[in-house]
Amino acid sequence: MRLRIDQDAVARARRLAGAIVDPIAEFIAGHSTLSVERAVVRLCGVDGVDGDGIPLPNRLVDALAARELGAARTLGAAVAESGRTPRQIADAVVAGEALPDPRGTPESAARAALRPYVDAGLARIDGNRAARDAMLARLPQGEPPLLYVIVASGNIYEDRTAAVAAAEAGAQIVAVIRSTAQSLLDYVPYGATTEGFGGTYATQENFRIMRAALDETSERLGRYVMLTNYASGLCMPEIATTAALERLNMLLNDSMYGILFRDINMQRTFVDQHFSRQLNARSGIIINTGEDNYLTTADAVEQAPAVLASQFVNEAFAHRAGLPDRQIGLGDAYEIDPDLKDGFLFQLAQAQLARQIFPDAPLKYMPPTKHMTGNIFKGHLIDAMFNLTSVMTHQTVHLCGMLTEAIHTPFLGDRALSLENARYIMTTARSFGDEIEVKPDGIIERRAQDVLAGAVRLLDVVAERGLMRAIEDGTFADVKRPRDGGRGYDGVFAKDPAYWNPFADALAGEAVAP
Repeated sequence: MRLRIDQDAVARARRLAGAIVDPIAEFIAGHSTLSVERAVVRLCGVDGVDGDGIPLPNRLVDALAARELGAARTLGAAVAESGRTPRQIADAVVAGEALPDPRGTPESAARAALRPYVDAGLARIDGNRAARDAMLARLPQGEPPLLYVIVASGNIYEDRTAAVAAAEAGAQIVAVIRSTAQSLLDYVPYGATTEGFGGTYATQENFRIMRAALDETSERLGRYVMLTNYASGLCMPEIATTAALERLNMLLNDSMYGILFRDINMQRTFVDQHFSRQLNARSGIIINTGEDNYLTTADAVEQAPAVLASQFVNEAFAHRAGLPDRQIGLGDAYEIDPDLKDGFLFQLAQAQLARQIFPDAPLKYMPPTKHMTGNIFKGHLIDAMFNLTSVMTHQTVHLCGMLTEAIHTPFLGDRALSLENARYIMTTARSFGDEIEVKPDGIIERRAQDVLAGAVRLLDVVAERGLMRAIEDGTFADVKRPRDGGRGYDGVFAKDPAYWNPFADALAGEAVAP
């Protein structure tokens, strides 16, 4: 199944996306955030909480006298002057000691003192990537679309049980959805957690517990089971850090999701997503972008050009952070009103269009949720059509739809039925998309051409206005956000000319060519 699409339009869309992202990249280069600095100290080995439960990375970064120089510069100076480890320095801050003025220590001495801790952090990330690659080579996953399910009890130990059961039922990817509103917390909770509303807290210990369980399950089943979590919100770089340290496989990591759907300041989000994606590139983690969310706040047919435009923008941001196409899991969703005549053909058009424009990206296809009514029989049927679209258009990551989507958080039995539905469709129709041809200038092809043309028009407008202005004007998902407002704005700061982030330096490379 192939569409005839205007390759000149595709090339123009990529040029426009690059022009949109370039000014933001200049802004990113001159700024940092509190969450980036906390990620730096975490990578240097600072973890744990004080007696009041406040994370040590927060305590340390909050104590910086000159944050514009970067946490690494101050931490390196403290290590050089005291001979203590970064963790010991954090403990000293909690005990009431002041951090030294980094300007009083030669920069060369600060860099040299911190170098062993920087090297150790990078070595752990690299070792985890090598271990993951070795397991994937030894325990292959099977042919995509890879079946992805969510667990979300609020208790990591119950999630572990549900994740193992889902893997045994055929899931190839398990996502632990985060507790409601965790993205708005300006700290990362510590340790294993057993309470959470609508999900389970993303913590490093929870990541470790789940990865260990899925490792054991992978060995037993003879196929590797991936683990996904969320690197979004006010602590995006820190979540990316903990995921890299605990060998996760995928992270939801969108360039605009937090801005549009969580009212997080756009400047903070752009800076945070860049550093988090640099970490993901080094660690081999696949990002999942969030274009599917546009379709929950606006009409899926009308918003299709905006989804495609956002995919181009997300790709451009990802390339500038060093992510290759094989790690850019662009998002889309099967959210067209099921009562729309020929809606299935529109779904095919949009899914196949993305597949052809981004041939090497591990596309993530999201299930129908907006129009689920509680009629589990109709819902199961709609999910089957979603499954058929996914296998016909060779999507890579397939989030299984749940027949009880509109009723409650899915039970284990609901997940089993969903996986059975997906396995059946993807077995019986495995080669269907390769056996059919699209009618030239028919409904499917015309729809794809319209979506592409609309995306180019939208990118033209955004390039002319600038991305920040376009977001202020409500260009994406019909949501307007202010440039200097939203959560976390006070955590963005301009870098001093002497600013130093050794991890950003190590992770930086030439932008990936489209």
